[in-house]
Amino acid sequence: MNVDIKKLDAADPEFPAALKKVLAWDALVSPEVMTAVARILAEVRQDGDKAVLKWTREFDKLSVSSAAQLEIAQATLQESLEQIEPQQKQALQQAADRIRRYHEKQKQGSWEYQDEDGSVYGQKVTALDRVGIYIPGGKASYPSTVLMDAIPAKVAGVSEIIAMVPTPNGEANKLVLAALALAEVDRVFTVGGAQAIAALAFGTDTIPRVDKIVGPGNIYVAVAKQQVFGQVGIDMVAGPSEILVICDGQTDPDWIAMDLFSQAEHDEDAQAILVSPDENFLDQVENSINKLLSDMERREIIQHSLQNRGLFIKVKDLQQAAEVSNDIAPEHLELSVAEPEKLLPMIRHAGAIFLGKYTSEALGDYCAGPSHVLPTSGTARFSSALGVYDFQKRSSIIQCSANAAATLAETASTLARSEGLTAHARSAEYRKADK
Repeated sequence: MNVDIKKLDAADPEFPAALKKVLAWDALVSPEVMTAVARILAEVRQDGDKAVLKWTREFDKLSVSSAAQLEIAQATLQESLEQIEPQQKQALQQAADRIRRYHEKQKQGSWEYQDEDGSVYGQKVTALDRVGIYIPGGKASYPSTVLMDAIPAKVAGVSEIIAMVPTPNGEANKLVLAALALAEVDRVFTVGGAQAIAALAFGTDTIPRVDKIVGPGNIYVAVAKQQVFGQVGIDMVAGPSEILVICDGQTDPDWIAMDLFSQAEHDEDAQAILVSPDENFLDQVENSINKLLSDMERREIIQHSLQNRGLFIKVKDLQQAAEVSNDIAPEHLELSVAEPEKLLPMIRHAGAIFLGKYTSEALGDYCAGPSHVLPTSGTARFSSALGVYDFQKRSSIIQCSANAAATLAETASTLARSEGLTAHARSAEYRKADK
């Protein structure tokens, strides 16, 4: 079972165009998917529980007669937490503790200051009332995503968390249920796909409407989040998983091969990229891939991912490697080099950055601390990892003294009249006259 990975040289004049072609993911979103998602959203918005039941029966093959049967009781979640292996429970608890400790550092408080004229200005930080988290449940189950979604929301002070956990053929993953209990998620529904996003966005008689939806999912989930944005907040439109490794050739090639596997095994559309100035090392990693692949449980998925979206890039030096990485703006970036701290200042765009050869991306996926819900498909150019700040909103505070109102009225009036908004101008001028 060999994989022929595409290779590019950054020195090639055609490199930018070739790279863009390999990175393209939007092309994978067919018009049929867009139409199907729009139809599901419209039906759930109009028919509520009836539509949710219809699509859940069709896609997840669940035999349920009422929407109430889609909710998992808290007692069931707690039972799952007690029934999993002690080692699994300990691992979940340790991961949860580390995730909570990291996100406690992100908490933002309200603030205000007083001007010399006695006016007060500030910012009021308030947690969202209700948040929906989506937990993928197709090709694999992700108890880690439960913790990465829910714990930052809890730290932020969100009042109620609603989880959507698809259970194809009625098969629930006990580790996922245990993680939901450990993260103190308030309500859990066995609904997946676009219908889950629609129910959270619009609300039904059974499933509450939320203020924001977070968490990764398949293409139908991603497109659904995109289409409901504005009706409800979202964290991001997540594409396939990605990893980019910059290596100076000094790391064991087997380690790098397995790091690439770690993302390729998510699904066939996942993307794994290796960038190195050492052409011989690229060959060594390719040999490691073909040596190790046959032992992988998800080898068919890995092979498909690497064959179709995998990429090796030869660069002249580590500075150019950083430039290429910034152009790609990867979800996960490993700096597997001797002095990663020197390379770090050159990195401008990445969802999460892993420094040094001992820091595998897998540690970030499970227990390092930062949320593993990260921007994909180049969106790290303008967005960030999921965090406490995603579950808070900020309100400006303005309180003018009489003197300040009179002084500011001059400025406001001038600008308002220049825009033709005389009511604005006179509203400000009234306060000046009162002074």
